[in-house]
Amino acid sequence: MKKYCLLLALFIGCSVAQAQGDAEAGKAKSLVCAACHGTDGNSAININPKLAGQHEGYLLKQLQEFKLASQTGGKEGRNNAIMNGQAALLSDQDMLDLAAYFSGQTLQVGSAPEDVIAQGEALYRGGDAERGITACIACHGPSGNGMNLAGFPVIGGQHAAYSKSQLEMFRSGGRNNDLNGMMRGIAGKLTDEDISILSQYLEGLN
Repeated sequence: MKKYCLLLALFIGCSVAQAQGDAEAGKAKSLVCAACHGTDGNSAININPKLAGQHEGYLLKQLQEFKLASQTGGKEGRNNAIMNGQAALLSDQDMLDLAAYFSGQTLQVGSAPEDVIAQGEALYRGGDAERGITACIACHGPSGNGMNLAGFPVIGGQHAAYSKSQLEMFRSGGRNNDLNGMMRGIAGKLTDEDISILSQYLEGLN
């Protein structure tokens, strides 16, 4: 899986992360985002994702797919009742500028409860060969920083509640905009306990 991730970075990554935006313009445009995501992209609401420090190309892709979902009634793209409406109003340049702004902000990393660190680290770094669960580190790196060119997001430091909700949606198929179905394939093998432990562990990872 690690070799596969590297190949993706080499052969298709460049098309994912070619965002060119104006961060200063994005800062001005981000005022509408602040209520849910914070002025600097560090959301105070744990079910809303932190955008600060996220890869520019990944942020752009998500905005584009929210807009696509709004245009297709949720049949394509990434479907979210709130974000579809927000993204529908954005121009291509708006999305580029917002991605440039939020990617340049500093992520505020939380902390993981002591009682989940050992199990979370074992699953994150080693996966579970018996259950066919690939180690998260293969694509998201030792610090959860992801791989920009391959389109793999920063997941270290993210709110546990948000990470949990996304893993559950990948598992159920409610979220299906992952590259080649990779996250759906992995999340489909995770138990509720796995998801809870990983999500809490990720919040303190940096």
